[in-house]
Amino acid sequence: MESKETTEDKETRSEQQDNMKNNWMEQTKIPQVRAIVERQDPSSKVAEVDDLTIRRFLRARDLDIGKASSMLLRYLKWRREFVPNGSDSLLEMPNEVAQNKMFLQGSDKEGRPITVILGARHVQSKGGLEEFKRFVVYGFDKICSRMPPGQEKFVVIGDLEGWGYANSDIHGYLASLSILQEYYPERLAKVFLVHAPYIFMAVWKIVYPFIDKNTRKKIVFVDNRKLKSTLLEEIDESQIHDIYGGELPLIPIHQST
Repeated sequence: MESKETTEDKETRSEQQDNMKNNWMEQTKIPQVRAIVERQDPSSKVAEVDDLTIRRFLRARDLDIGKASSMLLRYLKWRREFVPNGSDSLLEMPNEVAQNKMFLQGSDKEGRPITVILGARHVQSKGGLEEFKRFVVYGFDKICSRMPPGQEKFVVIGDLEGWGYANSDIHGYLASLSILQEYYPERLAKVFLVHAPYIFMAVWKIVYPFIDKNTRKKIVFVDNRKLKSTLLEEIDESQIHDIYGGELPLIPIHQST
């Protein structure tokens, strides 16, 4: 006797069909994006950009070829000017590195790398906004270099325990948000904001309007009482950091391999 298809089965099948359709549409549009970028900026070296990167830019602009091409052109120009050697040196960001505030270790159940950021360790350094932006780019590049085959996104645990107004840096927050949204599209999987104090919400209200709608959906404020259980929904205990009751030590991002 044939088993009846459940609602869950139908939803899964429908999702698979949608994914296949989107994959096909993305594939057909990649050559068109390459052609537009090459025509508008022959020095862009778009031939060195892999298909997966172009697909992320297409997804970020709802598969609109014109908008995706413009976004990719801005990215390539920015990359040439901001990171002309391909990567930043830690020697260019000594003040940011010394704060020891960003860590890279472990992965979630889908194999996505996890970075932990301790917000209370961030203060505006004498290196200014420029050095901070270089540190942000260094961090994103390091995380992306840790992507396993077939994976494109990463997870952030933003820990705000002990955060106070001395750590508030609106210009820095907006700069890092702009870098993420403009130059690393479709890289962020989820942000867990943990131990958020009440005073943080005043800053959050300022930053929130600058977060695009797709990014907003990925940000979760975690109840302190449900911290470990919330993380366990998406991360195995062996991959949860010891400060949250798991097994992994925190490794500073500049020391991670």
